[in-house]
Amino acid sequence: MTADDIPPLALAFPGPERDSGVEAIISGRKTAMTALAEILEKAGEPLPRAGQRYAVLDSDDRPAVVIELTEVRVIPFREVDDRYALDEGRGYADAREWAAAHRDFFTGEQMTELLGYTPAVDDDALIVAERFRVVGAED
Repeated sequence: MTADDIPPLALAFPGPERDSGVEAIISGRKTAMTALAEILEKAGEPLPRAGQRYAVLDSDDRPAVVIELTEVRVIPFREVDDRYALDEGRGYADAREWAAAHRDFFTGEQMTELLGYTPAVDDDALIVAERFRVVGAED
C-alpha cells in the first residue's frame, strides 16, 4: 500500500509549523497529535479510530510519511498530561506549555478564518488525542 492509496492528513497549516511536525514524525520525536473535536464535527468528519492509516502531507501537499493510529481518545482539554505533551514532539516541557500552544493555535487567526468563527477552547473543550506509529516514508 502506498501513500496514494490512503487518505491524506495535513498537520497544522502549510509552512514552518507543518514542516517541523512532519520532520518530528519522521525522526520519531512526534508520536501523538491533537485535533479539536468541534472542528471535526463542523467538517462532518467522523472520529478517527485506531488502525486507520494516513499519508501525512508536507507543505507542498505531497505525502511525506505514512502513519497508523494506535490510540484515539476523546477527552477534555484539561486531561492532557505531561507525557502526552512530550509525545507531541514539539518541545513542550509539560502539559501547561502544550495547553498554551494549542489554545493559541485553535483560536488563532488562520483557524478562525478557516472555521468562520473562533472556537472556545477552555478546560472542558473536547479534544481528539491520537497516538500513532510510522509505517512508511515516502522517498
